[in-house]
Amino acid sequence: MNAPNIENTVQQLCQYIERNCEATLTLTHLARHAGVSSFHLQRNFQALVGLSPRQFQEACRIKRLKANLREGAPATDAIFEAGYGSLSRVYEKADASLGMTPAEYRAGGRNLSITYAQWDGPLGLMLLAATDRGICFLQFGDAPEALLSELRREFPAAALQPMPSPAPAQYTQWMESLAAHFAGRGCDLSLPLHLHATAFQMRVWRYLQTIPSGQTRSYGEVAAAIGQPTAVRAVARACATNRVAVLIPCHRVIRGTGELGGYRWGLDRKESLLRSEKSA
Repeated sequence: MNAPNIENTVQQLCQYIERNCEATLTLTHLARHAGVSSFHLQRNFQALVGLSPRQFQEACRIKRLKANLREGAPATDAIFEAGYGSLSRVYEKADASLGMTPAEYRAGGRNLSITYAQWDGPLGLMLLAATDRGICFLQFGDAPEALLSELRREFPAAALQPMPSPAPAQYTQWMESLAAHFAGRGCDLSLPLHLHATAFQMRVWRYLQTIPSGQTRSYGEVAAAIGQPTAVRAVARACATNRVAVLIPCHRVIRGTGELGGYRWGLDRKESLLRSEKSA
């Protein structure tokens, strides 16, 4: 198959998986449905979407689960309607895919404990917040009160508490990694994250994490890379709704013309981040 046919086949298969995400969809079944070999399907699907067919189906199930929960369905009903065969299975997947258990998500983070701290770094004030599973919020701001209000808006039912003093060793390591990154010294920013997202946001954010430091991609290139070349505006929205600056590097996405484009925390910060990464 040539490239346009491969892209069309994968796009149609994504739609098929979304419609039937609750079913058992083996790689053999999907390959037969698409009319290609299992080997070619796995390789091309991963290259175009950024996820394996199994990972994409999991993302679709999480999306359906979240939609059911938002509509008020009981957690047990929502879990089984999304295709999970047991309660334990969805709770096993919650950390990696949903970021919260179904009950936590439906309740707006109720019973979730979030610790936060503010830091005045080289790019201005930042607020970092984390649960016991990872970083859930990392944003720039101009005023401490505004940043804290944004955190409360994002997690209205969670228990928020300031970082204890002295700070835990893990938090200190996170801040040292960020400081080294801002200084252009280069470092591993694969820090633990605890996020919730739609299936589309997840695909965009995961792809952004694969863009090498110091490089950029256009919104169109990101859309094509995740297998939805016409979803340029949706990619831009996914970047704009990112709640974890730098770690989900939406600053590496620019316009096709080479202009920086938008950045929710200011173009000066975007330019500074790109400059420090290129120098590293």
